[in-house]
Amino acid sequence: MNSLLKFITCGSVDDGKSTLIGHILYDTKLLYADQEKALELDSRVGSRGGKIDYSLLLDGLMAEREQGITIDVAYRYFTTEKRSFIVADTPGHEEYTRNMAVGASFADLAVILIDASKGVLAQTRRHTRICSFMGIRQFVFAVNKMDLTGYSREIFESISGQVRDLCGNLGLEKVQIIPVSATEGENVTRRSVLMDWYAGPPLLEWLETVQVDGFAEEGFYMPVQRVCRPDHTFRGFQGQIEAGSISAGDLITVLPGGEQAPVEAVYVGCKEVKEAVQGQPAMLRLAREVDISRGCVLVKDADVPVASVFDATLLWMYSGILMSGRDFLAKIGTRLVPCKVSESLYTVDVNTGEQRHPVFMQKNEIARCRLELSSPVVLDRFSGHRTLGELILIDRVTNATVACGVIEEIHGSEENKKEHVTPQMRARKLGQTPYIILAETPEAAAGFETELITQGLHTMTVLFTQEREIDKAVFAVDILRQAGLITVVACPQGQTEFEERLRELTSASPAGRTPAPDETAGTAGAAVSPAGRILDLRPGGPEEDRLMYENTVNYVFS
Repeated sequence: MNSLLKFITCGSVDDGKSTLIGHILYDTKLLYADQEKALELDSRVGSRGGKIDYSLLLDGLMAEREQGITIDVAYRYFTTEKRSFIVADTPGHEEYTRNMAVGASFADLAVILIDASKGVLAQTRRHTRICSFMGIRQFVFAVNKMDLTGYSREIFESISGQVRDLCGNLGLEKVQIIPVSATEGENVTRRSVLMDWYAGPPLLEWLETVQVDGFAEEGFYMPVQRVCRPDHTFRGFQGQIEAGSISAGDLITVLPGGEQAPVEAVYVGCKEVKEAVQGQPAMLRLAREVDISRGCVLVKDADVPVASVFDATLLWMYSGILMSGRDFLAKIGTRLVPCKVSESLYTVDVNTGEQRHPVFMQKNEIARCRLELSSPVVLDRFSGHRTLGELILIDRVTNATVACGVIEEIHGSEENKKEHVTPQMRARKLGQTPYIILAETPEAAAGFETELITQGLHTMTVLFTQEREIDKAVFAVDILRQAGLITVVACPQGQTEFEERLRELTSASPAGRTPAPDETAGTAGAAVSPAGRILDLRPGGPEEDRLMYENTVNYVFS
């Protein structure tokens, strides 16, 4: 028998994910007699006119059955003669993308369903991209509902072309495309005579025989989950071995401290063993006393860095927006540490893969962000050590999990210490984005400044009048912005030249600064300043600017 296979079914809404898995369970006789009887009875009032509705085997919630959709992740365990399986049936609605991401985090393989009558949709691309950055490398695209297209070979080949283009953009190499009809059972557990033009294996046969390559990780490492201290004579350190093996007598290094100690004994459960290997929960007793607590990592022959600044690809899963400067708790391995999203580098268009540079992230968007931890933590790139390269972000107020992601690049702390202080560093230190806020009157500007200061933000007002020289006003605004402050500018509408000069500040390179008024000799002068933007809060200003201001002031997610 082949090894255990953990896989996920995903794709757009109503592509037939639950029906597909339900039909596999039904055809392979993996149901108890009472389950089969209940399925037949429930199907009489279902949406298939009395025919068996295989999706009912997985969609157990009342809301799921009423709407004919999947909401929560359903896990099923089943075994055939050739293999054992654990499948996570995940929802297709964009609203429940976070549930799908949870299922993808445990899987070795993804079965992505595509409705043959619709082709590759935006949610299909989103789910494929999420599975890819979650580390899944083996994909099978099941082109479902072929019965609705008359089992057309031309339609299947057209969709296969779309799939190959998608996989090419994501760099996916291990891909299989299979035409199926989940409701009729064609190419699900047996070969279809109605699609004799397809020469490949049916879906279940492919799942039974596919070889999923394991993820090779360097050396041994075990994040410490708990310190076991039953009495004064014993101290053991418990956790799951994520890679490698450990034996009594091995010399281990304790990170982040760097202390070394030999292993005196290894336990699995309550039993002392000679060796423990990857995947086993183990307890290690050391030959000498070392300060170790939850969040430390025990390593042997593994080069694992300790850092506090890194870039990560995040899936934003919360209903509010994400803006640079917000604080969270980051869970990496077994360590929970305060962190800040210091910079949103770019978001990824799920349809084209293009990089965009919006000011904030919205729910279900994928973005590359820079994060700063409050203290150095044992972590690594996801491609190096998976458990130390994946993370979740937790809102510090609501305790809700708002994002998940993987670490892509680590920035060395020693290198950061040698950098010159930049405007971006000043703004990050203050925990805010140095916006320029335009107010119609001095009274309105004072109101905005009071509101910002009340919320603990750092700000100052610049009053602009026609009598005051434009160069001096622009210079003052730029100095405040480079200091990391939010600058409120009292500027009546119609001051076109002054507004254009302010907009130059946000579009120029962060490498330099705006020349002082006496340096420009009355010329326009290139405005060079840190990244940011103008929020026009005057009457008739953009609604997007108003929304961004409210989120900055309120800080708490809506």
